[in-house]
Amino acid sequence: MNFVKTKSTKRFEYTVERNDTAKQAGSNIVTIATLPSDDSQYSVGQTSLIMTVREAKALNSFLSDTLDTSVIS
Repeated sequence: MNFVKTKSTKRFEYTVERNDTAKQAGSNIVTIATLPSDDSQYSVGQTSLIMTVREAKALNSFLSDTLDTSVIS
């Protein structure tokens, strides 16, 4: 079964693509892409970072642990 979900913010577009039946490398990916900005303060042009779902889960775990609200003052 194919699954694609996208969320956009002012500066980024996040996409998750999963294919449970595919066994080939690259069939389950997460993409974080910068969106062109008029003032170009944070992003220049368009750049994207592509990672596997496993890598994205590791990033998610790291960010959840690091950005825990009890740690931020």
